[in-house]
Amino acid sequence: MPETNTKAVLEAEEINEILDRIATEIIERSRERKNFMLVGVYQRGTPIAQRLAKKIKKITGNETQVGSLDVRPYRDDLKGKTPEGPTETNLPAPVAGRHVILVDDVVESGRTTRAAMDALVSLGRPKSIQLVALVDRGHRDFPIQPDYVGRRIPTASRERVFVRLVETDGKDAVTVETAET
Repeated sequence: MPETNTKAVLEAEEINEILDRIATEIIERSRERKNFMLVGVYQRGTPIAQRLAKKIKKITGNETQVGSLDVRPYRDDLKGKTPEGPTETNLPAPVAGRHVILVDDVVESGRTTRAAMDALVSLGRPKSIQLVALVDRGHRDFPIQPDYVGRRIPTASRERVFVRLVETDGKDAVTVETAET
C-alpha cells in the first residue's frame, strides 16, 4: 500500500481571513445586485456559503439567502449511476431571474461547476451565475474560472487537495496529499 505525503496549506485562521476577504469582494461587486443568493455545492460548499452569508450580514446588516445544491445527478462522470441517498438540494427561493453566487471548496477540472450550472438552469434560468472557490488548483478540462478565489494552489496532477471544515470534518484545514509509490 502506498504511503501518503501530506502538506498543510491553510489553517483555520487563514481560512477565516480568506472568507473575510471574499465576503468583502462579494459586497463590493454586488452593490447593484440586490437580488443575489449564495448557493453552496453540496457538501463542503454549503458551509462555506453559510459562513460567507454570516460575514456579509456582519458587514452590511443584510441577510443573504443561502442554499445547497446537490450536483451528483448532473455529473457527466456519474452517468448511469444513481446517487446514493436523498438529494441534498435545498434552495430558499427560486433561482429564476436571480443573481446566483455558486460556492465550492475546490475548483479543479471544472466538471463540478459545469454540473452545478446545469442543475441551476434545470431549476430556472438565473440572471447570472458567479463562482466562489476557496481553493483553485488548476488542471481545467472546461474553460471555467472562479470570480472569487481564496487561494490558488499549484499542484501536480498526482496531488489531491483536501478541504476540511468544522461543519463536516470537525476542524478547518486545507492539505495537499501525494501518494508515494
